[in-house]
Amino acid sequence: METIESQRTFWNTWNAENREARVGEISRRQAETVLEWLAEIDRKDLDIIEVGCGTGWLCPHLTRFGRVTGTDLSDDVLRRAQLRWPDIRFISGDFAALPLAAEAYDVVVSLEVLSHIADQPAFISQMARLLKPGGILLLATQNRPVLSGHCRIPPPQPGQLRNWVDRSELQTLLETRLRVERLQSVSPVAQKGLRRLLTGRKLNNLLEGVVGHRWRDLMERRGWGWTLMAMARKPEGPANEATWSASPGK
Repeated sequence: METIESQRTFWNTWNAENREARVGEISRRQAETVLEWLAEIDRKDLDIIEVGCGTGWLCPHLTRFGRVTGTDLSDDVLRRAQLRWPDIRFISGDFAALPLAAEAYDVVVSLEVLSHIADQPAFISQMARLLKPGGILLLATQNRPVLSGHCRIPPPQPGQLRNWVDRSELQTLLETRLRVERLQSVSPVAQKGLRRLLTGRKLNNLLEGVVGHRWRDLMERRGWGWTLMAMARKPEGPANEATWSASPGK
């Protein structure tokens, strides 16, 4: 069992060595999707919190839509983030133990955090608790069938939890607290077999010049994406409370 301290050590090191140096294509595609979904809300006064913000790289982009708070276990990394972006509020610590106010946010964003959580139902419940009635969760997580069946992923390191989910499992987790409005895969990828050729950059660059993003979109609809992305809304009104009282983890 990985302790919070071992996880903090791992993510401080990982973020410093990886995410502070560059943001990869998969993360950029996740951000692109989140920003597209936020643009559809057509508001600039939202209260937004990013849970598991890592180096805080997405937070400045979120400020287009309102006031932004970022939280992460990586305290060393967040200290540097606060110096880079002094107008954004960063809070370091174990998310499960942070004294964050209930129903304080219009939007919760969380990119590739769920798979590193031991108690996933509690994690979803905590994010739902932060949302105002009618607020939305925008979540990205690793797509287990793609990573386990079509990619070469090194084993987890000390302090690194790995609990991937598939589409059905993600939907079930979210529906204990929220109403799922969108659930799709993005960033088709494979590192072995025939699918490696079909998702490869060479073929995709060629097809993009002919049919645009339609080939990529087809693969995403087939569930070939590295990432599962969900938009889920917190229901409004007394019916929501009645539903929650019978839900696991309440």
